Amino acid sequence: MLKIINPANGLLIKTIETDTSESLAHKFNQLKNGKKDWQNVPITDRIAILTKWKELLIHHKQELASILTQEMGKPIKQALAEIEAIANITTEWFCKNTQRYLMDEIVHDTNEWYEKIVYEPKGVICHISAWNYPYSVGANVIVPGLLAGNAIMYKPSEYTTLTGLKIQELFYQAGVPQSAFQIAIGAQPVGEALLSLPFDGYYFTGSSKTGKFIYEKVANKLVTCELEMGGKDPVYICEDIKNIDEVVAVTADGAFYNTGQSCCSVERIYVHEKIYDDYVRRFVQEVKRYKMGDPTKDDTYLGPLSRQQQLTVLEKQVKDAVDKGATVLCGGGIATVQHQPQIHAGGYFFEPTVLVNVTQNMSVMREESFGPIVGIAKVATDTEACSLMADTEYGLTAAVFSDNQTRALKILQQLEVGTIYHNCCERVKPWVPWSGRKQSGIGHVLSSIGIRALTKPKAYQFKK
Repeated sequence: MLKIINPANGLLIKTIETDTSESLAHKFNQLKNGKKDWQNVPITDRIAILTKWKELLIHHKQELASILTQEMGKPIKQALAEIEAIANITTEWFCKNTQRYLMDEIVHDTNEWYEKIVYEPKGVICHISAWNYPYSVGANVIVPGLLAGNAIMYKPSEYTTLTGLKIQELFYQAGVPQSAFQIAIGAQPVGEALLSLPFDGYYFTGSSKTGKFIYEKVANKLVTCELEMGGKDPVYICEDIKNIDEVVAVTADGAFYNTGQSCCSVERIYVHEKIYDDYVRRFVQEVKRYKMGDPTKDDTYLGPLSRQQQLTVLEKQVKDAVDKGATVLCGGGIATVQHQPQIHAGGYFFEPTVLVNVTQNMSVMREESFGPIVGIAKVATDTEACSLMADTEYGLTAAVFSDNQTRALKILQQLEVGTIYHNCCERVKPWVPWSGRKQSGIGHVLSSIGIRALTKPKAYQFKK
């Protein structure tokens, strides 16, 4: 049985029966036997069904956001924003654009030869998803996957199981048949059991450790295995910026939105020495304004961590940094009701934490934090900043804030990351690909590249 715990107060919400090897095999066979029927549904009809799902998300958004807030701790306004974005931006874009990217592509047509590329669905896909953005991470694969004619087994994180069940319910209500979409319920043992089934492709979002485990387990199957894993995303603030308050607001939000629980959260900040003191002062002022507390309240910006064990990870990072010479300017530990009565007893709350005098040998500047904590370091030159930004085993995103785009681009082009930002950060849109390099992952979701990654291209060569 799986216990669903509210991270804001540590109380049990519900107990749910998990899947077994037998039930997973039954669900897989449903998908295997039904994949051809779904593939043969005209793509215009599949688009209509996914459009209906989008409309259902908006119609039920208050209920869905409330469930997400209860089981994951995401502040209610941020939960609503996630649902609205996945409906009105991501799903809308896929419904409008998938068909043209999957059309037969005639590449050579002469008196003698007719050659084209046809994009066929992969078959039955397994999607092992994440808890921090369950609608976004789920839809990034499921929506284009279904539109492309695949059948999908979706395993939501055990920390957002209720949300996963609602996603399934609304898919069925919209018209997706059970033979095209199934959900796997459970924690790590269920995820591992899925790896033994003969899926035609695996998609995973989560930690680098788990991603590499999955990659190794399914390698002998010679099927697609796409991994979106962790990050230690850096930002560099140049001294030429004119509107420092705007940059402070954007970068602080990039570090602390969703309580810092995003793979592309700002986790390292490098600031040119000419504006370092001013930037740090304003940054701390901004962070101290954030309201932490009951995630069901509209004015709450920081909720609890979704996983209790992450409290210990953050405590260790702070201690390691302080022991090596860092200074804590705000926060620094687990929030308690005694000192902050606005939070719930038993909740997994960690104070928004800003560290300075940080160096690259500290775990807070090297290991993924996944919480409301950030280190800020001073640099003297662009060359030093670029070197420090590149000093990581991860490669998800990187950002430079400068009023000189040419200067920013010169730095960003040297970095081995999947996404670069100029004067923005922590931004994901469906029309550009999302991918990691090095320990941040392999493969792509979103954009035309992500759509076609869910298919098997077939070459047609006909002699006339």
